[in-house]
Amino acid sequence: MSTHDQHGSGRRSAHRPWRIRLLAAAGAGALLLASGAIAPSASAKDDGGDDGGDKVLNVAVAQSVDSLSPFLAVRLLSTSIHRLTYEYLTNYDAKDNHVIPGLATEWKSSSDKLTWTYTIRSDSKWSDGEQATAEDAAWTFNTMMTDPGAATANGSFVGNFAKVTAPSPTQLVIRLKKPQATMTALDVPIVPKHVWEKVDDFSKFNNDKDFPVVGNGPFVLTDYKPDSYVRLKANKDFWRGAPKFDELVFRYYKDQDAAVAALRKGEVSFVAGSPSLTPAQADSLKGEENIRVNDAPGRRFYALATNPGARAKDGTKFGDGDPSLLDQRVRNALFMAVDRKAIVDKVFQGHAVEGAGYIPPRFSSYFFEPSSGQELAYDPERAAKLLDEAGYRTNADGKRLGKDGKPLDYRVLCHATDPNDKAVGKYLQEWWGELGISVTLDCLDNVTDPWLAGKYDLAFDGWSVNPDPDFVLSIHTCAALPATPKDTGATDNFICDKKYDELYAKQLGEYDAGKRAEVVKQMQSRLYDTGYMNVMAYPNAVEAYRTDQIKSITTMPSDAGNIYGQDGYWSWWSAVPADSGDSSGSSSSTGTVIGIAAGVVVLAGLGVLFAVRRRASADDRE
Repeated sequence: MSTHDQHGSGRRSAHRPWRIRLLAAAGAGALLLASGAIAPSASAKDDGGDDGGDKVLNVAVAQSVDSLSPFLAVRLLSTSIHRLTYEYLTNYDAKDNHVIPGLATEWKSSSDKLTWTYTIRSDSKWSDGEQATAEDAAWTFNTMMTDPGAATANGSFVGNFAKVTAPSPTQLVIRLKKPQATMTALDVPIVPKHVWEKVDDFSKFNNDKDFPVVGNGPFVLTDYKPDSYVRLKANKDFWRGAPKFDELVFRYYKDQDAAVAALRKGEVSFVAGSPSLTPAQADSLKGEENIRVNDAPGRRFYALATNPGARAKDGTKFGDGDPSLLDQRVRNALFMAVDRKAIVDKVFQGHAVEGAGYIPPRFSSYFFEPSSGQELAYDPERAAKLLDEAGYRTNADGKRLGKDGKPLDYRVLCHATDPNDKAVGKYLQEWWGELGISVTLDCLDNVTDPWLAGKYDLAFDGWSVNPDPDFVLSIHTCAALPATPKDTGATDNFICDKKYDELYAKQLGEYDAGKRAEVVKQMQSRLYDTGYMNVMAYPNAVEAYRTDQIKSITTMPSDAGNIYGQDGYWSWWSAVPADSGDSSGSSSSTGTVIGIAAGVVVLAGLGVLFAVRRRASADDRE
């Protein structure tokens, strides 16, 4: 599951929602940080604070939870929590993203590539003492296959499944309709059947009433207060070993400066930003005693999404997107009037690279760059000519008119908690204003409702991309549209394009890694040309933590990567308290790093049993 920045910022991990100047890969290795006393939590127990003697890791986040149900959640925070509380069949290694075991210890495919058999580990227990078995996995997938509500967040993974069975507690068998290249990257949380089979309506159940929540990951969810905090306790019986912090608390800060202030005071151990710190915030923390800033290539993209005309699978159109945006020439003109270099230099102040395709350069195999003749480079004059050609001309006052004779005024949906949205929005007002187009920034705490209702013209968008990009590609297929206007689909912004769908099906069935990567690049090229998605930048993961509270922590990739929002649970599972006396060196931190580490995606070969290897991965849409 990817995480998203959009619909709550995450969205969609994937995606949240869900923003590096590339230098030679720098930094690396395990850096054990100076020890010191852990600062006491400033919060009371009933506000998610610590118990007194426990070692509590407080993490400041700028995103709230959309749902604690693995079947519904798409924001980065929510999907990150699910990585911590439920196991997935496979994981991704923290060092280089290659696939390793999770709940499944090994897997193999039949010669026709249509039957996959997974061996489920026998040493994983649910937090209520029940054994985790293949039946739990089979029930999870079958429920997603048969209940539209359960397929809301991750239905694309099972759309090609024909049958799922559990012949024994340690054997899971998945029969496919057609070959599917993502069978070692099914980013779906496996839930306990004996708990979830009691749910009546998966489209409404948010998993936020009964605590502790039964899971089998490294942490157990024990408390939650909407728009305030999420509290988790270390799972002492986790098969890989218990986390070294007793508790992990995610604290929501609407004001990012307040979160940075809390880090300075020692009230929180780590601050992630939304999802990254601003350059000014990061600069203010560098050099501070007991604070380390991690600045490394991220797994996210930062984009403008255009409303292509909201619609449902039943053909019903809804929303109120400006009809001028249905013209590709208009969309391309708008994007040719966006100076990506200025955004990288002035908004991100060099802590990002210019965007183009959907997959960040961190995942080098899938990274797309437009050809010279294809590139929608910054060219305001050409943009104005395109608008003229499309029939949108200016009047005597310099205002560009729509087909109804009224001046064009685009509403741009933005996240109130993200300073980058507001900063880029001001540039859009300037750049598009020169074209004669007005821009109204609609910055909201909750962008989900107008987004799902199609009541926007353009919107700031962003997703965290997994090592396997299938999920973040699937959200632009026709299959991801809502069934009716009243339903919630997996779609990002209602794109439904036949050519894109054909390419999506082709990559899904391609097991040759090189050939599949080429098709994925073609898909990104199609998105780029149609102009529905304008990827402006690939932001660094810029975050900070206190070295007097955290001795060491694992980044992903380990040489130069992010801590928050990983494709796994490595950071929080590995974090060592500064006063623990643990000198194992099993965790690492890259510290302040500006570099690029290519993620290596290793697809499982067919017909082969894979040896058990340590695993790592993370999810996010946002």
